[in-house]
Amino acid sequence: MKEEYSVRLTDFIEKMNLKNHTPEIDTDKILISDPDINRPALQLAGFFEHFDTTRVQICGNVEHAYLADMHTREENIDIFDKLFEFPIPCLVFCRDIEPYDFIIEAGNKHGIPILTSSATTSSFVHETVRYLHEELAPRISIHAVLVDVFGEGVLIMGDSGIGKSEAALELIKRGHRLVADDVVQIKKISDDTLIGESPEITRHFIELRGIGIIDVKTMFGVECVKLSQQVDLVIKLEEWDKDANYDRLGLSDNYVEFLGAKVISHSIPIRPGRNLAIIVESAAVNHRQKKMGYNAAQELYNRVTKGLNKQ
Repeated sequence: MKEEYSVRLTDFIEKMNLKNHTPEIDTDKILISDPDINRPALQLAGFFEHFDTTRVQICGNVEHAYLADMHTREENIDIFDKLFEFPIPCLVFCRDIEPYDFIIEAGNKHGIPILTSSATTSSFVHETVRYLHEELAPRISIHAVLVDVFGEGVLIMGDSGIGKSEAALELIKRGHRLVADDVVQIKKISDDTLIGESPEITRHFIELRGIGIIDVKTMFGVECVKLSQQVDLVIKLEEWDKDANYDRLGLSDNYVEFLGAKVISHSIPIRPGRNLAIIVESAAVNHRQKKMGYNAAQELYNRVTKGLNKQ
């Protein structure tokens, strides 16, 4: 069963710095569950077919001018009575537009908060959609470590005790940033974008067996931690198996799937003497090179093939 998420209207008002013209309405009890928005142009004309009633409703200069020029006061009152009969979360006016008195009265009558923003309509729409898509995104929690390495989000996975936290600590000492240790919350904010972050209770902490809990932010400074990071690459740590056939060239990519989105994955065998931090750094840089169009494995293959053809 798909888990549904919601945002309290109170949190939305605080995040977007909105002014509430209907303070009598309890916004704590109003939940936003749809990440998209609606500009009620057709609804102000009286057309309510296919109306998305769960979306935040946003008005700008166009809607405000339409109300002033196209209807009498009585007609506008009737339209907003019909509009507010639907369970919309709120109605927001942008550009510091003052809502008409009859709109505020209708909002109080039907329990629909009337809000205003100083932002332009287009920028407010963009920021609202971005914020709601991130907050309402489907998510999972996994046992892993997430580190920002040269701007690439590297998710380090493996069995408990294999050395994930130790590898992260070495990376932090080399100037990279910790996002999450032990538990990583992954949110899917678009078809191919995954964002990882730490649960608030364990944020900035690392567990080291034999030592205990250390606070990375306190020990190494605020520049060594990060609140969230896109997941770009997965490193799977596993015990060395001399009989296993490990990838030696990297001509083909392997993937791991989270929430229906695929992420490139590398399996790294662990044995004494291997420097995990340098291996992870190299994997991150190599991944970035591939995204920029250069594939070292393919380049070597092309050279070998060219050399054989000359013989």
